[in-house]
Amino acid sequence: MDGTLVDTEPYWFLCQVELVESFGGTWSREDGDAMIGSGLWQSARVLQSHGVDLSEDEIIDRLTTAVLERAAVEIPWRPGAKELLAELRREGVPTALVTMSIRRMAQFMVDAIEFEAFDAIVAGDDVEHAKPHPEAYLRGAALLGVDPADCIAIEDSTPGLASAVAAGTVAIGVEHHAPLADDGPYIRRDTLVGTTVGDLRELHRAGRAVRDQAASDS
Repeated sequence: MDGTLVDTEPYWFLCQVELVESFGGTWSREDGDAMIGSGLWQSARVLQSHGVDLSEDEIIDRLTTAVLERAAVEIPWRPGAKELLAELRREGVPTALVTMSIRRMAQFMVDAIEFEAFDAIVAGDDVEHAKPHPEAYLRGAALLGVDPADCIAIEDSTPGLASAVAAGTVAIGVEHHAPLADDGPYIRRDTLVGTTVGDLRELHRAGRAVRDQAASDS
């Protein structure tokens, strides 16, 4: 969600800086970038190591509230994301939002879309294991009643792509704030702008070939 549907990573970073500095510590851009795509509880432990004297749940609650306050003023939608979702809905393609943000954050963003964009939501507080573990994507496919191999997962981070690949989906990496490897077992895409359902069908076929080749090489 963060980085693919909405560009809230800058909000998260600013809130992390404010939180760490409120406890007398420092937080760099490199610190923030290193946590892109990670689960919130893992991120909370990193913040604790930088001097934030709060429990993991307190950190997550405080950061989520701070980010939502900014999002209530403006939600920075990623280019092409809502347009692609709208076409998927018109074509009757089932969709799930799989995110490591907690449910109240995910629900806020989903409710802000002017149409019913998703059939299911899997949030960070719905799963035991965060990305790169495949649990979230496996749960998403199960909620949709589909085989993960028939799914496409769109991600912008290395942990997210690893989760999607491990779950058996065809993964598409759209690089944004964090660099992605050029030789990973996924399809690279520069942007979602102009992407159609027909494009996704072609990408799924290409992605299955990439995934099968990676499996045979391992």
